[in-house]
Amino acid sequence: MRIVYTSFRGLFSDSPRAIYEALVARGDDVQHTWLTSAVAEGAFPADVETIHFGSPESIAALEAADVVVSNDHVPLDWEKRPDAFYLQTWHGTPLKRIHNDVLWAPEGRLAYLEHDIARWDAMLSPNAYSTARFRQAFGFPRPIHETGYPRNDLLSSPRRDQVRAEVRAQLGIDEGRTVVLYTPTWRDDLVFEGTGERDFELPVDLAAFTERLGGDHVLLLRLHSMVSDRLESIEGLPVRDVSNHPDIRDLYLAADLLVTDYSSTMFDFAVTGKPILLFTYDLADYRDRLRGFYVDIDEIAPGPLLSTGDELLDAVADLDRVTAAHAERYARFRETFTALEDGHATERVLDLFFPRGGSAADAAATTRGGDPSAHR
Repeated sequence: MRIVYTSFRGLFSDSPRAIYEALVARGDDVQHTWLTSAVAEGAFPADVETIHFGSPESIAALEAADVVVSNDHVPLDWEKRPDAFYLQTWHGTPLKRIHNDVLWAPEGRLAYLEHDIARWDAMLSPNAYSTARFRQAFGFPRPIHETGYPRNDLLSSPRRDQVRAEVRAQLGIDEGRTVVLYTPTWRDDLVFEGTGERDFELPVDLAAFTERLGGDHVLLLRLHSMVSDRLESIEGLPVRDVSNHPDIRDLYLAADLLVTDYSSTMFDFAVTGKPILLFTYDLADYRDRLRGFYVDIDEIAPGPLLSTGDELLDAVADLDRVTAAHAERYARFRETFTALEDGHATERVLDLFFPRGGSAADAAATTRGGDPSAHR
């Protein structure tokens, strides 16, 4: 069996990585091929076949695959074999509207992505809330399996403390320092309407952060790949640009708290039980014009909604008080969205789609009560 993996158009990360690592550990007779980007080449195991995402060779690999595992749309022109199986893991619990539900999108973008959705044979979902949104937003008629996300298994594994120490050492961060991970979501107009560096200004005031918190805090910046190259110099500041770090799950473990806005990272980070602050400086515009939400963020947020840089720095500086004040909301959030994140999602996915001695196509048909050709 030949499996082709792709994560965020060329990274060694996310649920495809967790599935790959589990299959390798099990020792199945599988040919594993990863589609890669230049920025992530060094992250892949030396003994795995890699092909540059978007190249003619990557098209050929997709068309020859028995199984494709992806965590996102694959916006390439390729024809899936009739007997091949495409597992879409997706990449987060959606707070903000996605695909057909967005308030605004560039002309033609959604129609182009529909070609890839038509290839999907099954999806993974982290919770019942997401299942309903995926079904609606993608108009997806085939099976959606609520397994939890394989990518999050590491967050509750016995290896989590070891990974935390390793990542902090790699980043040159002493264990005694408080690590703040900042993961702003992407903004469609910045990417599709922006014209260069002047269109991007980091909302967090790095000078103010340094002056007030720099003595014992470090800020990790995890910017979206489509704007990370617009970041100004951070040399000499208690700041690390981790936008190109191979896998964000490692950064969740290295961090002591998360600052985000409307990103699905809040749902994954909640598995760790560590504090979450929401820096929602453009809430009205994002909610009412740019993207929109599925639920009222004021009602479900696991931490405070902070609208100014001063409010954010105040909350980080007084984290224990802020955490205690929002403990009930945080517990409710975890109960609603992370109940399946128990460290065994990958096992459930392997049982469903990669049973020993079987094929992904046969397993997929079995899960919905049909014959092996029913998914085609």
